[in-house]
Amino acid sequence: DEIEKAHPDVFNILLQILDDGRATDSHGRTVNFKNCVIIMTSNIGAQDLISGMDASTGDISEATKAEVMSALRSKFRPEFLNRVDEIIFFKPLRMEEITEIVKLLLKQLEERLKERNITLEVTPEALNIAAKNGYDPVYGARPLKRYLQKRLETQIARLIISGEAEEGSVIRVENQGNDLVIHVE
Repeated sequence: DEIEKAHPDVFNILLQILDDGRATDSHGRTVNFKNCVIIMTSNIGAQDLISGMDASTGDISEATKAEVMSALRSKFRPEFLNRVDEIIFFKPLRMEEITEIVKLLLKQLEERLKERNITLEVTPEALNIAAKNGYDPVYGARPLKRYLQKRLETQIARLIISGEAEEGSVIRVENQGNDLVIHVE
């Protein structure tokens, strides 16, 4: 994940693996990678991808791909890039996909609350606000979890600790303007 942040020694090991299909440690032990698929991710050129993508279709233009490849060539040594079989360009997530991720994260929260016999209800509008406010095109879906922790989980935990939300309660999440509000019923 984010190969550009790897230590130079990691690149040396990867060169050996990608070239020979095996790695040998300082004790002479060998690990065979011939039947392995190695997947590396990078955020290099992410800003170019976002700005060069067709918003309606999500298609990435050839010019944008060329810009990203140029950025990759400026960051990675040629001997490393020459050993990579394929570079795949992922399209940024669409709002429908982000909303599905929010639903999955809320399902996990809902399960934890069920253990305390507390019901979580989230309106569709609140779900959309969470997806919109929690997503960052540059960082992908990762900020969604932090957003939900900050805007919902922490507040719900405080309600439980204070006794406002007790066993049998219904916690309802709604939108108010461009923000989320929590009601205990």
